[in-house]
Amino acid sequence: MSADVKPKLVLVVACALVDADGRVLLAQRPEGKTLAGLWEFPGGKVEAGERPEETLIRELAEELGVTVEEPCLAPLTFASYAYETFHLLMPLYVCRRWTGIVTGREGQATRWVRPQALRDYPMPPADEPLIAHLVALL
Repeated sequence: MSADVKPKLVLVVACALVDADGRVLLAQRPEGKTLAGLWEFPGGKVEAGERPEETLIRELAEELGVTVEEPCLAPLTFASYAYETFHLLMPLYVCRRWTGIVTGREGQATRWVRPQALRDYPMPPADEPLIAHLVALL
């Protein structure tokens, strides 16, 4: 991309669900989606007129079948990453309380992973820098 063309800024929000054993939930991007097969923190694109917390509550219900209350979402850090055709800005929240049982409702695999083992899972490049913050927190 030439220096005079500004890439589109895309706001995506992600969540590190942390269980009682201190493990973090990863979801695998399903076939047919961009970056299919890579592991990521669940979340999604912020829609027009939506706050990041609203996006997470909606996406976690749609993708994983869990209900999260806004006070249970704690902002931790963010990623800023230049992909070839757009620039991604991705806040990462931590959530330790939800209701329901995590179920991959879009055909995606899920895994509960110890923070020190997160690097063992291939992730999109924007997700990788977030790992160090989770390891330090947990």
